[in-house]
Amino acid sequence: MNQIGLSGIMHSRRSIRRYLAQPVPQAALERLLEAARWAPSAHNRQPWRFAVITDPVRRASLARAMGERFRADLRADGLAEEQVERQVTRSYQRISGAPALVLLFLSMADMDRYPDARRQNAERIMATQSVALAAQNLLLAAEAEGLGVCWMCAPLFCPDVVREELSLPEDWEAQALFTVGYPAEQRTSSREPLNTRTIWY
Repeated sequence: MNQIGLSGIMHSRRSIRRYLAQPVPQAALERLLEAARWAPSAHNRQPWRFAVITDPVRRASLARAMGERFRADLRADGLAEEQVERQVTRSYQRISGAPALVLLFLSMADMDRYPDARRQNAERIMATQSVALAAQNLLLAAEAEGLGVCWMCAPLFCPDVVREELSLPEDWEAQALFTVGYPAEQRTSSREPLNTRTIWY
């Protein structure tokens, strides 16, 4: 891909929350995962793991399970019941209503181990950054495919729920959930000027 093409993809990518009913072909989802797995990673250990859900029953089941934890957290925050149900319902609809879900996980199984907390913490951060790079590749690949994606961090708040619901290995730590489908909306966005976020030496 040339520089202009890549720049165009980066500038046109947006978080899409509404999708057409059209299913996403498995081949297209596999291309997203292929792009993700070619991201750079610390020590080339590739600490990412993926779970893909296209079955509507499984999507709804996961959305309900996550929603129960979300509901409990919101109630603990002291929100009015009407607000709680509105937020839980919106989350459920986003997750269950998307044609496909891609869940992204971190595994420390192949990462280095250190006897001290300082270096072990740095190793975990490197693994987390590696998984984030895979996520960015996935997002850009989706834009190139003509697919809409919304990055949701909800699994971070209930990793045990996600692991149990999907019967995943113990070392799979939930990091993100991507809803995927063909866009049924157009969105715009903006960025702060580069000079407000950069120091040159």
